[in-house]
Amino acid sequence: MMVRIGGLFALLAAGVAAVVAWTHSSPVPLAAEEKSKKVDEAALQRARDEVKKLDDLYKTAVVGITNTYVEKQSDVPAATVAKAVFEAMHKKGYHSVRLLDATGKPKSKKNVAESDFEKKVVADIKGGKTYVEDVAEKDGKHVLRAGTIVPAVLSQCVVCHGVKRGELLGVLVYEVPIK
Repeated sequence: MMVRIGGLFALLAAGVAAVVAWTHSSPVPLAAEEKSKKVDEAALQRARDEVKKLDDLYKTAVVGITNTYVEKQSDVPAATVAKAVFEAMHKKGYHSVRLLDATGKPKSKKNVAESDFEKKVVADIKGGKTYVEDVAEKDGKHVLRAGTIVPAVLSQCVVCHGVKRGELLGVLVYEVPIK
């Protein structure tokens, strides 16, 4: 059941309306030949595994919160809790995550793709991909930037966002250190 909820949460996370804005510099993408020379493949795989774990965690939490506490549009959205968790993880230096709108009608201006990578993730996921990644360098260290799909998975998503169940709401974009 938890595996199914994790998958469903991927669909719901797009319904999260507020996301903490990144407060640090944008990473610089590395050329393909630079990536293979400078990034340890085992470390890159560990970063990918971390993104998968975080994605399952956040999406499962949003679905669980929504199913437990959100019954009508006037209730506090699960995004409020997710935003606090995103911010706490970022402040502690673990990783960054943003929820971005993919509908063209964001609930908040904070949910609009800003960087070239974020714009690419939104475009690629709108084009049918479910996962997009890139290795970049930030502050002299490698980071994995990854984006995942967030569809409307619950009736509460449909009510608040005015979409059909299963439709794309947004994406979660992660930045995880490669260690």
